[in-house]
Amino acid sequence: APVERQQEEYLTYRAINTLAVVSLGLGILSALTFLGWGLGVFGILGVVLGFIAIGQIRSRPTELTGLPLAWTGVILSVVFTIGGGAYLRVVYVTEVPEGYQRISYNAFRPSRKEPEVFPPKEAVALDGKKVFIKGYMYPSGNPRAKTFILCRDNGDCCFGGTPKITDMILVKCSEDLNPEFSVYQRKLAGVLKLALTSDKDVGNIVYQLEADYLK
Repeated sequence: APVERQQEEYLTYRAINTLAVVSLGLGILSALTFLGWGLGVFGILGVVLGFIAIGQIRSRPTELTGLPLAWTGVILSVVFTIGGGAYLRVVYVTEVPEGYQRISYNAFRPSRKEPEVFPPKEAVALDGKKVFIKGYMYPSGNPRAKTFILCRDNGDCCFGGTPKITDMILVKCSEDLNPEFSVYQRKLAGVLKLALTSDKDVGNIVYQLEADYLK
């Protein structure tokens, strides 16, 4: 009887599909989509691997199990990816203060048609305009300085690189702003100025922002 029972347990044993477990993990990680568009890759992979797992389990029902895990992974991936994407879209549409124009660092780069013209015409046209831009604070000795350098990405900030002249802005905060250094992306708005200045750490700076909004 014990031998027969062991044989029966062996014949009824089914392994948990590995992709089902992975899909569930990716479904949980897809909640990170709320933090950034690029993190939606977790949800996409969660859906793809989840359906692959479902197909494998259904084609080998006597060998594999894990349908609830796979379906949960798919559902979480879909919900978090769509929900996160919708949330980020709302943030993008509503984050620019009224009266300001959204710009990117691409406006500071010379055009392909006129690579020798610097600052480019697009940047010159923004001189004196109220703009909104996002970036990362370049570390300085004073974490609460009213004046700091804003960079295009956090690679230069975190790893000690020197930003390109087209990828940084000298920010001068108004009296009512109290900036504090952060490694996270900051949102700023103010009047953009084209005025050549120099910094001992990064060299020449062409673009300046008289900021009256910081988040």
